[in-house]
Amino acid sequence: MMPKLILASTSPRRLSLLKQIGYTPDLIFAPEIDETPLKKELPSALVKRLSYEKAKKAQREYQDDIILAADTVVARGRRVIGKPEGTEEARVFLNFLSGHRHRAYTGVSAIYKEKIITKVSHSTVKFKRISAEELDLYIASQQWEDKSGAYSIQGMANMFIEYIIGSDTNVIGLNLNITYKILNSLGLKPTVGS
Repeated sequence: MMPKLILASTSPRRLSLLKQIGYTPDLIFAPEIDETPLKKELPSALVKRLSYEKAKKAQREYQDDIILAADTVVARGRRVIGKPEGTEEARVFLNFLSGHRHRAYTGVSAIYKEKIITKVSHSTVKFKRISAEELDLYIASQQWEDKSGAYSIQGMANMFIEYIIGSDTNVIGLNLNITYKILNSLGLKPTVGS
């Protein structure tokens, strides 16, 4: 019997991205882990650890299936910018990113029985200087909610982006090239019409 694909993420963006490359998970699992960065933990190490911990948590319940998990953070320098807790924090984050380059880091982990694969990728994003009027408009849109760095490139925040170097799907939350390679290496092939 073929193993099931378990997506250890409740992100609708990750699910949508996964379907774009022909993979529809058999089940969505919501792994609850402590996502607090360790002291002096670099952004790349953080997403690697968190994606692995999410996959490991799901594997406890689905030992015979392929588990896929991911984690994405935005960082400027070594400062990790998480999901804002409210409008004021969203403003602080966006002002911090305004006019600067930053990186979006995504860790992708897959576990199938004893095989563990974890990969990290990053993309560089350059924001234009965001005016007070633009910031007010964006904050009012509420598109910053539940987004690392208080933005997503699929919505209104795209007007702030001067350029992206690297994978745009990595910025959204799942590097599709890496994800495909991982799932394919585990014997899971994409299907048409997923």
